[in-house]
Amino acid sequence: MIYNIEFETLPREALEAIQFRRLKTVLERAYAMVPFYRRKFQEAGITPADVKTLNDLQRLPFTTKKDLRDNYPFGMFAVPMDNVVRIHASSGTTGQPTVVGYTARDIASWSELMARALSAGGAGRGDIIHNAYGYGLFTGGLGIHYGAERLGASVIPISGGNTRRQVLIMKDFGPTILTCTPSYALHLAEVAQEAAIDFKELRFRAGIFGAEPWSERMREEIERKLHLSAVDIYGLSEVMGPGVSVECQEAKKGLHVFEDHFIPEIINPETGEVLPYGETGELVFTSITKEAFPVIRYRTRDISALNPEPCICGRTHVRMNRISGRTDDMLIIRGVNVFPSQIESVLMEIEEVEPHYQLMVDRVGNLDSLTVMVEVGEHAFSDEVRILQELEKKIAKNIKEFLGVSAKVKLVEPKTIARSEGKAQRVIDNRKL
Repeated sequence: MIYNIEFETLPREALEAIQFRRLKTVLERAYAMVPFYRRKFQEAGITPADVKTLNDLQRLPFTTKKDLRDNYPFGMFAVPMDNVVRIHASSGTTGQPTVVGYTARDIASWSELMARALSAGGAGRGDIIHNAYGYGLFTGGLGIHYGAERLGASVIPISGGNTRRQVLIMKDFGPTILTCTPSYALHLAEVAQEAAIDFKELRFRAGIFGAEPWSERMREEIERKLHLSAVDIYGLSEVMGPGVSVECQEAKKGLHVFEDHFIPEIINPETGEVLPYGETGELVFTSITKEAFPVIRYRTRDISALNPEPCICGRTHVRMNRISGRTDDMLIIRGVNVFPSQIESVLMEIEEVEPHYQLMVDRVGNLDSLTVMVEVGEHAFSDEVRILQELEKKIAKNIKEFLGVSAKVKLVEPKTIARSEGKAQRVIDNRKL
């Protein structure tokens, strides 16, 4: 179902007219209210008045996560604090957290966009949404929550953690839609199995999973184990939170970007050059309706591509490919570029292993080494060392053939790799780079 058929099915010409009008408004506000943007524009020799067409967006400077951190906590806000009704922040695990603010109108827009996203993912009025995204400063939990209420669905604000209790609530409350990270979905399946609860007997129809890159093979694994139809949702707190884009249940071929609120671009991450539709590069967003915290040409570091073709579902906004990795998550092993999601795709082709893995990167002397730790399934675990050794060699061979990088494969017992209640930690890089 299309939640907002008027805006989600706009012809391109009408959509671009809305985009340009909203872009002009947000540029003028940012220039007037945010010293950072005024200075950046002046350094680039441009003012909002110089933006005459949507193509002129390319003339504007980029915004980076470092810029947000340098203006911590509220230096990027474009409204007085009296108008800010909500503050969220990133975890700050890789540095100073990024802080974002919302006006009442921002919250209303976000709720509308999340209702659109949930609807595209298969939810509707009358559904019960089991929301296992984290609540708090992280945008995931409250973003889904407000969207569910706007949609008219019932929401269980379970958050992350206390997994055994979650599966009991699933059994007792009968939720029909699951929202969480894909790695946590698989963890829920494990704990349910331990509790003798069969997902086949639960009421779930669909799952809407995001906050971390995941492969098509992992989708198949989730759908097989949880007996639901899984779609991908994308967002980031710096742009809004979840609900920037989402797959539809009808096609599952790219995530619909809500272009009446966000202008997406794909750039060459090395040169900053804007790339044409279909080419893969770094995803850049400009928010055109955010009042408290507008971002102009924000470099997400996420790797994707854009597809302008209308979808069979009827939505006309561009679709972005599922995120294949991040430019800052990319590993360079002896000159070869490798993303964790690529390793995942290879592993998911191997029937005997589970979708739980971790990549260990070390440097011995002047040479990098990659160790892939992956769990063996209960049914395949064997005390016969020869069988496990052959499986390790098979996986290492596949990684070498498909990705061109040599890796040591270490098979570990089931449930050895730590489970995450939020984003899974896939890479441990021990190099001093």
